[in-house]
Amino acid sequence: MIRALLFFGALTIFIFYASAQETEVPASEIDSIVSDMEQEGIVIDGTTKKREVNPLAPSKAAFYSAILPGLGQAYNKRYWKVPIVWGALGVGIYAYTFNNNEYNRFRDAFKRRLAGFTDDEFYDINNSGIVPGSPDITDEALQNAQERAQTDRDLALAITIGLYVLNIVDANVDAHLKQFNVDEDLAIDIKPFLEYNPITTDPQYGLALTIKF
Repeated sequence: MIRALLFFGALTIFIFYASAQETEVPASEIDSIVSDMEQEGIVIDGTTKKREVNPLAPSKAAFYSAILPGLGQAYNKRYWKVPIVWGALGVGIYAYTFNNNEYNRFRDAFKRRLAGFTDDEFYDINNSGIVPGSPDITDEALQNAQERAQTDRDLALAITIGLYVLNIVDANVDAHLKQFNVDEDLAIDIKPFLEYNPITTDPQYGLALTIKF
């Protein structure tokens, strides 16, 4: 009884599979499906057609980002990253420029103080009148401000260079990941089968699972 039910089940699968094979599909739809399968590296007619990969794409993306930050991201079609790259580098450049200007102001004033002048912009910032030996900002405070601006400037420069390098690395890694496809060479084919044992002549039926790597 169980064998008869199994045989009937296998026969039903065969009929369903055969009817599915006979279903008419428009030629244009078939071409579209085949094209999509080929692009994803799916087995067609027993052969695996892989998606073409450009091995130089990561190098190109890195090179473009080195020439112009954000250009490599545009090459990878990650357009949303371009304003992020420009914004990050823009903030870094602005911070460096601002602190460098402040450093030059404090340095020039401090150098004039050492030379004995009292006409720098920090000597009488309150417009209370220049009193020799009594500046509004002392020489020590001016020197500390100069050193602080120099530290901030150097830090901004280091961060900006780091962002520039990160922009190149991001473009290179992103191009690598775009070419990575875990199922590119994997195909699974499931078909029902029915055959007879050559010795006992008993029917053998079930499903055939084929995995291709």
